Amino acid sequence: MAKRNQTPPKSFEEALRELEDILTSIESGEVGLEERLTRYERGNFLIQHCRGVLGQAEKQIELLTRDSITSRDNVTSREGATSRDGATSREGLTARDSASRQRVSQDEPSDE
Repeated sequence: MAKRNQTPPKSFEEALRELEDILTSIESGEVGLEERLTRYERGNFLIQHCRGVLGQAEKQIELLTRDSITSRDNVTSREGATSRDGATSREGLTARDSASRQRVSQDEPSDE
């Protein structure tokens, strides 16, 4: 049986449908040996095609996950950056806001 140039399916889902059809026709016994061999060859091609598509999808997911983790780590490290007084950003803002409020309240005349 010579290898023929196979036309790849338009989508992963189309490849799965075609594989199911091939399997059904081979198992039914309604086609002759030559046709079974031809369909078997096509089935093998489709399986390899699907594995390639799944492999590419897996690589994309890994990249997206890695990028997401890297972005999250960068945001976390920026949020946790240390200010001049040694406090983290959030704490530094809170401390500065608190100090500003104290100064303002000290500058205001007392009602006493």
